[in-house]
Amino acid sequence: MGEVVGKATDGTNGLKEIIVLNPDIVLVDLLMPGKDGINLTREVKTIHPDIHYIMISQVSSKDMIAKAYESGIEYYISKPINAIEVETVIKKVEEKVDMKKKLDQIQQLFSPETKDLKTKETSHDSIEGVKQVMQKIGVAGEVGSQDIVDVAKYLIDTNQTMSDFTVKELCSHFTDNPRTMEQRIRRTATVGLINLANLGIEDNINEIFVEYSNGLYNFEQVKIEMDFIRGKTKKRGKVNIKKFIDGIVYYGKRL
Repeated sequence: MGEVVGKATDGTNGLKEIIVLNPDIVLVDLLMPGKDGINLTREVKTIHPDIHYIMISQVSSKDMIAKAYESGIEYYISKPINAIEVETVIKKVEEKVDMKKKLDQIQQLFSPETKDLKTKETSHDSIEGVKQVMQKIGVAGEVGSQDIVDVAKYLIDTNQTMSDFTVKELCSHFTDNPRTMEQRIRRTATVGLINLANLGIEDNINEIFVEYSNGLYNFEQVKIEMDFIRGKTKKRGKVNIKKFIDGIVYYGKRL
């Protein structure tokens, strides 16, 4: 029926043994000194989620049994122990373990291609999401819109954020004149700020205004731009390019 690789007489030492040995199947009591079987199962699952648990206990409370299953056990065996029942349950779990191992082996045969395909699909979907965001804030046709798409795609494909670069460093990946590219991005982002400010004046509970005025910009700067448009101040709102690009990538992945 398999090899016994470890044992413990209390929950605390049992937890340590299981973490180190990482067995396929664990037989665990519900009531143990130090740590009960439910908490033990929950804690180990955060480290080794693929271990299968069979709980053995004299406790017959439906609530406790329900909690045991919620913690992640496969089967609950009531004491007194019936050897045939225990053997049957272990064999059932063993079949599940073997089946999972076979499925994992099959998946590994295809995983490189599948992973590459999934990555490409995710990247494409995210870029389409970025374009949708730019349409919503009215900058899709601006001169720097393609620059923003290029930068967003690079960050998505490399799984990085603007915190990993200066704007100049990032733009230098695409052009020998990063300053000009940065200026195009800034002008495009500024048009988006102006559009959102106008939208906020017309309807400050509009979902596009609520969503993007703080997600792509600093809301205080949007308010300043709104006051400028109303003629209340000569000061205009400013754009933080790093926040804008990180925000547009974030929303692009969500759409």
